[in-house]
Amino acid sequence: MTNDTYDAIIVGAGFAGIYQVYSLAKLGLNCLVIDAAGNVGGTWYSNLYPGAMSDTPSSVYRFSWDKDDLMTYPWEEGYVKQPEVLAYLNHVVDKHDLRKYMRFNTEMTAAHWQDSDQMWHLTVNGSDKIIAKYVITGLGLLSRTNLPDIPGIDTFEGDMYHTAKWPQGYDVTGKKAGVIGCGSTGVQVITDIGCKVKQLDCYQRHPQYTVPSGDKKVTLEERKFLNDNWDSIWHLVRHSITAFGFEESKQSYHDASPEERERVFQEAWDIGCGFRFMFGTFNDIATDMEANKGAQDFIRKQIDTIVKDPKKAEKLKPHDVYARRPLCDGNASNGQKYFEQFNRENVDVVDLKETPIERIEAKGIQTADGKLHEHDLLIFATGFDAVEGNYTRLAIHGRDGMSLKEYWDDLGPTSYLGSFVPKFPNFFLISGPKGPFTNMPPSIEVQVEFITDAIRDAEKSGVRLIEPTEEAERQYSELCDQLAENSLFWKAEDNWIFGANIPGKKRCLRFFFGGMEAFLDKLEEVKKNGYTGFKPFTQDHAAPTRL
Repeated sequence: MTNDTYDAIIVGAGFAGIYQVYSLAKLGLNCLVIDAAGNVGGTWYSNLYPGAMSDTPSSVYRFSWDKDDLMTYPWEEGYVKQPEVLAYLNHVVDKHDLRKYMRFNTEMTAAHWQDSDQMWHLTVNGSDKIIAKYVITGLGLLSRTNLPDIPGIDTFEGDMYHTAKWPQGYDVTGKKAGVIGCGSTGVQVITDIGCKVKQLDCYQRHPQYTVPSGDKKVTLEERKFLNDNWDSIWHLVRHSITAFGFEESKQSYHDASPEERERVFQEAWDIGCGFRFMFGTFNDIATDMEANKGAQDFIRKQIDTIVKDPKKAEKLKPHDVYARRPLCDGNASNGQKYFEQFNRENVDVVDLKETPIERIEAKGIQTADGKLHEHDLLIFATGFDAVEGNYTRLAIHGRDGMSLKEYWDDLGPTSYLGSFVPKFPNFFLISGPKGPFTNMPPSIEVQVEFITDAIRDAEKSGVRLIEPTEEAERQYSELCDQLAENSLFWKAEDNWIFGANIPGKKRCLRFFFGGMEAFLDKLEEVKKNGYTGFKPFTQDHAAPTRL
């Protein structure tokens, strides 16, 4: 592989890498997708933990660009599970003959831009070299695992796994398990294994406002409706806030009577989906404290109704602002949901604010009250070094040898339009910093399409370099700040959305909070005006073009 040269190298073979290579190959570019994993799938290749599923309805957790596939590819349930996502991505790759562009077990460890030949020089698998004009990264928002620094962690004698490093086929049946963390992944794990393990202690620092998913079998009538309405469904996805396929509420909490509020919340709870509950009930849940408190109170009442043990119920009830990624849980194999698991005698909750973990012992976890919780399995559902974590661990160097980590040191991770970074020409990030906070596949699609159009137009005009200006990046960051200024998400303690879940990580905005439609409008505006915000043509080529 040494010194192989390509038009474009795409790093990552998940949703982003698959659509990007499909799009660039259609332009006739010589492309290569590399991935450290052994096959396609991205995050869905490695996240094999029990209960792993998308929190997005199956109908819109897929590609929109293959209408035939939307009409014919089967899925059985309202929410797609990890094996099904992986099978779907493999199906797309094989259907469109994309595997010929891919090399697996190939990890990029470094990438250096050289002004002398205006190419990127990549190091893979330690010493092999690849050269490319364009480098597009689809490393994923949630990929670099976060393992907490707990004293004694190396002394544990049982099995210990982070959910993103789960061994295939591992059986939890009969285990005395401890789950640390109760975010989206923790909720899914706990819901799935509560009925399988001998004992389950759930270590929770921030109890979650989680709602049911509403997961159920998809009927023939429902599938027919989808097939008859794909165009309008995807138009709604792209012209909405969340891109989840439902119409967000236009009604203020303050314009509804107490009885109306209760009815709206109950209907959303019964239908399911965390994003629907937050954005489909009232239009000010995420921005108005009184409206937010109304949602808080409703969910806390549901917990009191569901969980029979009042001590457990009190520990499970969150009391902070309802302003994290809105969660929903699936169904256990016996049909029970998340909060129902805590009615089991073998499932308990440990409030880490009340009794913090002091250390991990050989036989389990010692808490501050002096109790040793015995375990033979520890599951870390402790999340990720999100957004920039997969970039700052790599030696990515742009102009003048500056690394991406150094560029982000002062202000935190920034970009122009979520994909472009000054001083890093022809280097593109799919789902980079300040990309849209939405359902991921549609977000990925619009970013891939913009990157593809920019490369197409650059190739047609003879332009070699696609690079934003620092001023454009600054203005875009200011726009992102303005859009998030009134968001209550800032008030949630240790919120990973702002980097607050990792000690020492800079707390700053990492997403575009304006919604999918506003983000798409911004991309269209930039493109329509001749790629505003990008450096003017400066190379010795045919004609000056702004890109």
